Amino acid sequence: MVTHVDFDVLRKCAVDAMTRAYAPYSGFPVGASAITSEGELISAANVENVSYGLGLCAEVALVSVGVSRGALVEPSRVSGRRLVAVAVVDGDGRVLTPCGRCRQVLLEFGGPELMIDTVDGPRPLGELLPDAFGPADLDRVRGA
Repeated sequence: MVTHVDFDVLRKCAVDAMTRAYAPYSGFPVGASAITSEGELISAANVENVSYGLGLCAEVALVSVGVSRGALVEPSRVSGRRLVAVAVVDGDGRVLTPCGRCRQVLLEFGGPELMIDTVDGPRPLGELLPDAFGPADLDRVRGA
């Protein structure tokens, strides 16, 4: 279980991922990196598409990589492998805070305690996405 997060390392990994971004339309490459509860580092970059709405943010790609590698399992469950901390950077290596869509995707795989790097320092996702809809809401409706 991860007890300490080195955000400098996460930012460096995000910068490395950003160099592989596919952003020919916006010219805005983005890289994201994360550490999982098992201590595994994951990184990914944004992938644009000529049809802008079909592009993938780096954070969504990050979750896809984690799931595909088996690093993220049983999302948002105490017993599952989940995200502990995430850093996102732009083409100049500056910290970016994830957009609302990405915050929602990250919530499912890290929960409200997931630490997100922001320009003001790391903050829990629950502060950035208060009163979020999540798996517990579905469980409640299903009577689980």
